[in-house]
Amino acid sequence: HFRVARPQDVSRFKQFRRGIGQLDEEGVVQVLRDADLGDQAPTLAAVGPMQFDVVKWRLEQEFGAPALLESTPYQVARRTDEESAARLRQMSGVAVLERSDGVLLALFESPYWLDRVIADQPELTLEKLLAEGALRER
Repeated sequence: HFRVARPQDVSRFKQFRRGIGQLDEEGVVQVLRDADLGDQAPTLAAVGPMQFDVVKWRLEQEFGAPALLESTPYQVARRTDEESAARLRQMSGVAVLERSDGVLLALFESPYWLDRVIADQPELTLEKLLAEGALRER
């Protein structure tokens, strides 16, 4: 499950950024960043959709930073490397984002599209995460 987070009030961006960082550290969600967007609109990754309700509530109540959480088209993620990431970024239906620990993740709009990319370009690094459904390897 993936959502793009944006502060409702840009004057509260500092609090928003601090809250997102804290929630990432606690493992409530994982924060994925696009090299072009940085902290402006991080993508949040969670095992289940209820985690996003927790994020929204905590950002508003604990950090004073109400946020908008927008749906994304992405359904599945795979770990990748720099070389593969450069090629994946050129494809439609794929986003390559960086996790806070520096790991690159390729997000795909559907399992079907992931399977097509693997079949058409088997040389690309697209590793399953430790457990399907779990996003952070421990």
